[in-house]
Amino acid sequence: MGCAPRVSRARGFTLVEVVVALSVLALVLLATVTALRTFANTQISLERLTGRVDELRNVSSTLRDLVESATRGDNLEGLTLGGPSHAGTFVQGNQEQVAWKATLLFGERFGGVYLVRLAREGEQLVLRWQESGVNDRNARWANTPSRSMVEAVQDFRVAYLPEPGAEWQASWRADGPPPAALRLQLRSRDRWWPELVMRWPR
Repeated sequence: MGCAPRVSRARGFTLVEVVVALSVLALVLLATVTALRTFANTQISLERLTGRVDELRNVSSTLRDLVESATRGDNLEGLTLGGPSHAGTFVQGNQEQVAWKATLLFGERFGGVYLVRLAREGEQLVLRWQESGVNDRNARWANTPSRSMVEAVQDFRVAYLPEPGAEWQASWRADGPPPAALRLQLRSRDRWWPELVMRWPR
């Protein structure tokens, strides 16, 4: 009698091996998802940081240009016996706002001497402007042209330096010479901006 053929049995995975394999696969997938999430969060953080840097650069550049364009002259009020004159220095403000007279250009053909004001309005840092007139000290700013400089403002402070080496002051009167420098402190979105200190043209 011949021998019966031997049937070969393939060895299957045990339950323990299956559980271990699935656990390893789950760990690999978890690590991959975590890495992708970390990468996405890093990308978002970088975009936010880049946005803040760009905002800081744009606001700083605009304000520095406006201060550089401040009018100069001995005629502090910008008045003459013959009527209003746009020449002369004008700076006035307190801890919450500052106004000054500056030469603005709108395009190539339009411009002139304007009274500008930087102040916090609600949760915005707003720049307003209007034509300089006889009574700049008591200028009314409602319904004047404006531009929002910074959103989500939580704190805004202005200080004035009379002379180099002196102490900063909380207010400035328009009936004297301009300050030596202007300091702006701003807090937005739970972060303090770097102090912006601008030398005033004399």
